[in-house]
Amino acid sequence: MPPGGGPRGSQFMTDEEKQQAPRVTKALLMRVFSYLKPYWKQLLLVLVCLVASSAFSILPSVLTGKIIDEGLIGRDLKKLVYFIVLSLGVTLASNLIGVGQSYINTWIAQHITFDMRNNMFRHLQKMSQHFFTSNNQGDIITRMTSDIDGVERVVTGTFASILSNSITLVIAIIAMFQKNWLLALIGIAVTPLFVIPTRRAGKTRWMLTREAQECNDEINGILNETLSVSGQLLVKLFGKEQEEQERYEAVNRRMIRLHIRESMAGRWFFVVLHTFTSIGPMLLYFVGGLLIMKYNSSLTVGDITVLVALLGRLYGPVNSLLNVQVDWIRSMALFTRIFEYMDLPVEIQNAPDAITPKSASGNVTFSHVGFSYDKERQILKDIDFDLKSGQSIAIVGPSGSGKSTIINLIPRLYDVDSGAVLFDGIDVRKLDLGFLRKQVGVVSQETYLFNGSIRDNLRYARANATEAEMIEACKKANIYDFIAAQELGLDTLVGNRGLKLSGGEKQRISIARVLLKDPALLIFDEATSALDSISESKIQDAIDPIVKSRTSILIAHRLSTILAADEILVLKDGAIVERGRHQDLVELGGVYTELYNTQFKRIEEG
Repeated sequence: MPPGGGPRGSQFMTDEEKQQAPRVTKALLMRVFSYLKPYWKQLLLVLVCLVASSAFSILPSVLTGKIIDEGLIGRDLKKLVYFIVLSLGVTLASNLIGVGQSYINTWIAQHITFDMRNNMFRHLQKMSQHFFTSNNQGDIITRMTSDIDGVERVVTGTFASILSNSITLVIAIIAMFQKNWLLALIGIAVTPLFVIPTRRAGKTRWMLTREAQECNDEINGILNETLSVSGQLLVKLFGKEQEEQERYEAVNRRMIRLHIRESMAGRWFFVVLHTFTSIGPMLLYFVGGLLIMKYNSSLTVGDITVLVALLGRLYGPVNSLLNVQVDWIRSMALFTRIFEYMDLPVEIQNAPDAITPKSASGNVTFSHVGFSYDKERQILKDIDFDLKSGQSIAIVGPSGSGKSTIINLIPRLYDVDSGAVLFDGIDVRKLDLGFLRKQVGVVSQETYLFNGSIRDNLRYARANATEAEMIEACKKANIYDFIAAQELGLDTLVGNRGLKLSGGEKQRISIARVLLKDPALLIFDEATSALDSISESKIQDAIDPIVKSRTSILIAHRLSTILAADEILVLKDGAIVERGRHQDLVELGGVYTELYNTQFKRIEEG
């Protein structure tokens, strides 16, 4: 295989990549280079290093001619030693400069990716809940990780390769023409003999690489499904260990075969190809010999040797530059994907004149609110109610009636389509987002705890909370006795997503966390669902006094929770169809009565 000219899997684009190739515009290029602009001094230094390194890397080939002509043929030991030492020194200098250039290049790439990650994360933090529920989480993570990581490879690989190969190619060609223009032309003319076949062989290997990648994706899918906590539990419960083992082995065996084929692909072809790479040097020797022997040329044996060596230095750069279009398009596609996310509009953001009140009492008003996640289906229709400070309301209704959507509108996880949500008499769209969300505390059905200690999770609500404040919040949440019984107390680790704790324990810790936040409005969204009666009772004991002392909204399926509310709102198909106290609604014989007989009453009796 010619030096530096081996086939690479990245030399050829897939059909999908060809179809989705980005349109490279001046605006796109300007935006890409805007990330390079802050580091222009370092980039200039990289360019100087590349020129110096490329020039020094060519010199040993040139000095070979001196070693042969003046040292060996001229029988001058002093010159022989001098040119050998000089050649070694130049080679060392080239390598040292290359190390320095590589460090600076990597430094630039890392700082660019640092900037991009920060910008992307800052932007994603501003995105509405709709963005995260409508986009694939894996895709979001990929843009944040793999795509931005790819930028480093672009800077250290593609950009550096274009510059380095171009400089090396120019210097090598100039050096060849200085020696002999005729031999230089012959050497350049035969270069396609190995470049074109190499590309064809590379295409074969690329096809096998694609198949291997698809196989690898299948293996990763099996590992994700079977080795996750939930997946492994399912495998054990259904006794599928042997089947999963056989499935994994089958795909793994296919992967091994593909890797062997990929490794061996084109080996016989490259035997022939290696022969082709010898044609150029042989032609130079032949023509050079003719010039010396038949035409009494001033060309020397050393000159011919130098030209052959320089021709070898052409192989790598020529092959790389012929394939640079693919790398360039992929690089632009990478930047396009990143910028695509950075350009997504922020749907929920502060008004230019956002209001930040000095305090909050927690009054909530829904004024004829209409809402839909998309235009095809209306979720909420003319929702109208008032919640006064210190009072509580319970929202009940069949699944999918819009209960959780109502509470998502208060802290502006979404914005209303019509009407208005008022907090202390001010439209939430006019309030400062930070202030608004600080005043709203939510305890949801799906409690999320970070992989850390209980203390870490509590302090997520208030980083400067004291030990005494955390203990007091835990006591109010009816979880302190459990924490005190643990060897590490508040420093007890909860595990990934709180898996080391029971559902009831996680829920009570989340209540304590919200209490530390000390919001003006507390929302309990199905806080006791899917729990056993003992856990439900403990949580209920924690919720009851909180509801009596704070402005609260309760979404619940437990009758005991509903009875603690000052008013009950009954939702059906996104509209409030009934409202009032428990006894009045039961006697009404409507939706609430049906819910009571089929759900609430049965749960309480169970």
